[in-house]
Amino acid sequence: MDDKADSTASAIAKYEALASSLPCADGVRGAASYYKHGNFWYPAHMLAPMLAARDTFAARPTDVILSTMPKAGTTWLKALAFAVAHRGRHAPGDSRHPLLRSSPHDLVPFLHSLYRNHRSISPATLLDAMPAPRVLAVHSPFSALPTSVVDSGCRVVYLCRDPKDVVVSLWHYLGKISPPDCSIEPVSKVVDRCCNGVSPLGPMWDHMAEYWKASVERPDEVMFLRYENLKEDTVGSVTRLAKFLGCPFTDEEVARGVPEAVVALCGIERMKNVEVNRDGEHGIGWSVFKNSAFFRKGKVGDWKEHMTPEMARRLDDVVEEKLRGSGLSLIRN
Repeated sequence: MDDKADSTASAIAKYEALASSLPCADGVRGAASYYKHGNFWYPAHMLAPMLAARDTFAARPTDVILSTMPKAGTTWLKALAFAVAHRGRHAPGDSRHPLLRSSPHDLVPFLHSLYRNHRSISPATLLDAMPAPRVLAVHSPFSALPTSVVDSGCRVVYLCRDPKDVVVSLWHYLGKISPPDCSIEPVSKVVDRCCNGVSPLGPMWDHMAEYWKASVERPDEVMFLRYENLKEDTVGSVTRLAKFLGCPFTDEEVARGVPEAVVALCGIERMKNVEVNRDGEHGIGWSVFKNSAFFRKGKVGDWKEHMTPEMARRLDDVVEEKLRGSGLSLIRN
């Protein structure tokens, strides 16, 4: 183990020890799965590596940081951002494009995964090997981002999704990755927990509001995207994303249909059929599961097939009340 890896392991051990003193709550799997640090509930396996990353990650001005609540469209955003940021090296129409051979989660790693999965190799060593611009992902609240991210002036892209669809997507996802003998709570129980603020990196409303506020205060550095708008006008949203990242599509690229090629490359049906996404695996140790768990429908309004109107109304009312005064509303006119 190199010195940097040893330092990282020490930082992780410090937060693993801290966890026992934090408030805890049962999660969707019925186990003591969440620890409250600050105002947010961290999944037990994410707490230590996320906080270690907060303390030690050194951002560069050229970095791109993608942030989401879990199950808010993370995989799609990773694919789109990678395709846009690296299109000079990898043309989106190339049949050998990395996204046709590798999972978006391998090409755009989570910071906490770099800290959790590679105890013998330091995250700094792995990060130094990534070509610029480094596209990385977090589930962290804005207030828990590494100080270097804010100080470096690098670009941060946040994707916000209707909490009702987030809840349903989370419920399905946990059903896919859980052992066969693990019982998953009904959707109604997940709604109950989310309304009480207990969800992965919840409360949802605080997570969203922090990034919304940052995007208003630092519009050149923080972009706030809505999943529903991304679905309605993917080409337009990707075009705005490219401009925000400092690599706008040229007139010649637009004439050649490059924005449309990016969208086609990252379409959910195409991504589903990539061999590594269909048959490959993700994670280490106890948390290894099929990459296919990351792909389902990606549909807006899928919650209607799983929630009663009463559940939906309750969640909407709680979120809107909690967002009151923030300037952000999730109600679509």
